[in-house]
Amino acid sequence: MDAQSDSNSKTVTPAAPEELNSRKLVGRWLSVGIVASAAVLGLIILYKTNYHPRTDDATVLANYIGIAPQVEGPLARLPIQDNQFVRKGELLFEIDERPFQYALERALSDQATLEGQIVDETRRIAALKSAVTVSEANIHSVEADVVTAEKGVTRAQAEWEYANTNLHRLVPLLRTQAVSADDVDKARTSETMTQQALRQAQSQLIFAQARLKSAEAQHEQAVNAVTTLESLINQRGSKEAAVKRARYDLENCKVYAPFEARVTNLTISEGAYAHVGQQMFILIDARRWWAVANFREGELERIKQGMRADVYVMSRPGHRFSGTVESISFGVTPNADVIGTFQSGLPDVQRTLNWVHLASRYPVRVLVDNPEPELFRISESAVVIIRGR
Repeated sequence: MDAQSDSNSKTVTPAAPEELNSRKLVGRWLSVGIVASAAVLGLIILYKTNYHPRTDDATVLANYIGIAPQVEGPLARLPIQDNQFVRKGELLFEIDERPFQYALERALSDQATLEGQIVDETRRIAALKSAVTVSEANIHSVEADVVTAEKGVTRAQAEWEYANTNLHRLVPLLRTQAVSADDVDKARTSETMTQQALRQAQSQLIFAQARLKSAEAQHEQAVNAVTTLESLINQRGSKEAAVKRARYDLENCKVYAPFEARVTNLTISEGAYAHVGQQMFILIDARRWWAVANFREGELERIKQGMRADVYVMSRPGHRFSGTVESISFGVTPNADVIGTFQSGLPDVQRTLNWVHLASRYPVRVLVDNPEPELFRISESAVVIIRGR
């Protein structure tokens, strides 16, 4: 009993004052340290939040185009599959090219026929021009004959007038026996012969003039017969355009990938009939990927174009992708529930009062430097942290 009472008395013995003071001091310093650490951590978080804005309201985007044929026909080849990655220059699809090959051959044949017609017409025009030259030479020759005939008429006219005057001078002298009857007969014969020569010269002149008129008519006909190549040459443009169009359609039977891309939403199969302008699938441009992050308007002043950024995608949250701020938006669609609507007449302003005013968010486009084609997908969720310059 005494031993037990001694042990109990030792257990409940109060601590010394120095030990109590040391414990209180340690507790105080520990509390101060926790508060200081919390304050420092809060300051660090505040600093990072203010000078390194971040948001989880981000989406992965890329450019994409719809692929539709420019010529129609049955699909002869479709070597791609849905969600397949294709390189630049790989064949996407091929349309049966036989009708377009026939159309090109027909256009080339029409073009060659036109060129043949131009050659034949050129030769015919050359022959017609030669006929014009011959007719011009004939006119010159006939004109010379007309001039000669006119001179002959003038000479015959002068000889007849002389013979006629001589006859009329000798006839009165026959009564006075100043001249003999034989002289009068000779004068009468000379007058008759010169008169016949004059008539013959006049006939030759009329014939030469008729020949000249005929030659001039033939020359005019030859000139009018000469045509130009203008009507045929003007057809060259349409024939050449038809050939180019046929060749263009033939080349469009085979469509190749314009860039490295991902095929998606393939909605047609080989053997189906493809129509012009009807979209068959989509190509996602795999060369450039962006993370479009929505930041509050109060954070935009600390975001500048060209700043570095970190991008995390939800499919691999532990992997960091580097990026560069490419652009900052300057506008979003106004919220009609807050500011009302603008319409003809007076503005429609809302009368409600919101106690909590939410900051507007503006999209910031961040270009990813090292995207992984197998990882990035359009509309994938992402986290963006602005790191500064």
